[in-house]
Amino acid sequence: MSKPIIFKGSGVAIVTPFTADGSEINYKSFAELIEFQIKGKTDAIIVCGTTGEASTMSDSERTQLIKFAVQTVAGRVPVIAGTGSNSTSHALELSQEAEQLGVDGLLMVTPYYNKTTQKGLVAHYETIANAVSKPIIVYNVPSRTGLCVSAETAKILSNHPNIIAIKEASGNLSLASNIAALCGENLHIYSGDDDCILPILSIGGLGVISTVANIAPEDTHNICGKFFADDIVGSRAIQLKMLDLIAAIFCEVNPIPVKTALNLKGFDVGTLRLPLCEMSESNLNRLKTALDNYIKTPA
Repeated sequence: MSKPIIFKGSGVAIVTPFTADGSEINYKSFAELIEFQIKGKTDAIIVCGTTGEASTMSDSERTQLIKFAVQTVAGRVPVIAGTGSNSTSHALELSQEAEQLGVDGLLMVTPYYNKTTQKGLVAHYETIANAVSKPIIVYNVPSRTGLCVSAETAKILSNHPNIIAIKEASGNLSLASNIAALCGENLHIYSGDDDCILPILSIGGLGVISTVANIAPEDTHNICGKFFADDIVGSRAIQLKMLDLIAAIFCEVNPIPVKTALNLKGFDVGTLRLPLCEMSESNLNRLKTALDNYIKTPA
């Protein structure tokens, strides 16, 4: 059976602006970022994800940020909350809280550090999916978690009516293709890698949960929009145009470069929270050059 669709196109994994000393969330700047994204045709807002530095936020900060996002977006696009944890009980608590705040979906990273087996992954997600009503997107990012969702596990999870999609950020197109082949319309696929948006769309993906969309929301949206309008050449041109910018955005650990880029573009997103720190001078120069070249390069 075909699962419901939360969004189709480009969802931004939005950064969390902090004050200059990093002690508090800058809600004024966060509201400005949301408006910039909606004006730039972003199709969904993903709050409290990796790019949003959720791992250094307290539960109360996460709750308040999700609440603010829902209220500010006000139904104009879907809001999806990152509620994953390496503790199933904690992830469940975060998910139920986000559900009560009115989000449209939940993005749940696989358990990290303690990790688990594939059997444990199924139990983890099914325990949470049985206890919430909002649709769940599984987040597969083994470079960060040390744990990869196998295609066979994705197939098992796809049988749960409340697990509707996977954010595939393994960088393994063969794995993504096998997931698509095994799950079909029973598990939607979103690219979790900005340099693989078009390849994921080509195997039936619905779009991307994007970091680079923080900088270039309309172009990221248009990669998907043109593809869905059968303008494959136009979609490819934008994807290829963005590659150098994407490489610069990921030349250091995310979200170090993307927050730096937003500050360079005049958005007041403040500092990063430790252990993340400012960019090296050489990578900062690389980022500045990539941003400058991107503005000058036509699609």
